[in-house]
Amino acid sequence: MDAGLIFSMVALLMVIGGFAGVLAGLLGVGGGIVLVPAFYYAFAGLGYDSPELMRICLATSLATIIVTSARSVASHNKKGAVEWSILKTWAPGIAVGAIIGVMAVAQLRSSVLQGIFGVLGLFIGLYMAFGKNTWRIGETMPTGVIRATLSPMVGFLSVLMGIGGGSFGVPLMTLFGVPIHRAVATAAGFGALIAVPSVVAFLFVPITEAVRPPFTFGAVNFGAFAIVVCMTLFTAPLGVKLAHAMDPKPLKRVFAFFLLVVAGNMLRKSLGL
Repeated sequence: MDAGLIFSMVALLMVIGGFAGVLAGLLGVGGGIVLVPAFYYAFAGLGYDSPELMRICLATSLATIIVTSARSVASHNKKGAVEWSILKTWAPGIAVGAIIGVMAVAQLRSSVLQGIFGVLGLFIGLYMAFGKNTWRIGETMPTGVIRATLSPMVGFLSVLMGIGGGSFGVPLMTLFGVPIHRAVATAAGFGALIAVPSVVAFLFVPITEAVRPPFTFGAVNFGAFAIVVCMTLFTAPLGVKLAHAMDPKPLKRVFAFFLLVVAGNMLRKSLGL
């Protein structure tokens, strides 16, 4: 194993983890929306570009979400902000959707997954830029057939992007009348419901040995997982301090623009342009 390659990989992943941690603390966005494209460009730049690379990026991003989601839920729960009734009733559908998502990812090439990430990322970026917390389509969270339809969709789409539940869960809950701070807290729990079953399943997704970055088991790169988690533990509190020192709203618009550019570039690459 080339020592220079390992050093380059560690250095890149430390920068990626630090950046993701600051953004998570500053803007309250999930790390996955940053980590997936960052992992892709880092591993591709190190010579591991292949039709299977996006599987590794998605799986590894979801692995980090297990840790960050657990810490976030514990923090929000101390403030009594988690809506446990929503988590309990939505959990089965979200977990089922996540497993179906892994099955889909295991069959799709990197170019297709890049296209999916690009399209969904554009929608999320537009919502971050122009969406309002006052928008409503209902006053209570849906039950019955609507919940049975929406909950697997949250898990499925999140796995296809390698992200936690915030990007889809927070808009969904606020649209149905859940206060924004409770929606953010509860969506952190969605992240664990998505990440735990999907990462277990990703450990059984085979990746061709010749295109596997070092320390990859199944589709999860444990080297990237460990480095990113350690870096976010240090840098997320810095992001929180910055959020209290400045108005994060204009920064969120800037990040939305950044996300639109990243998603657009992913979509461009998927089309071979």
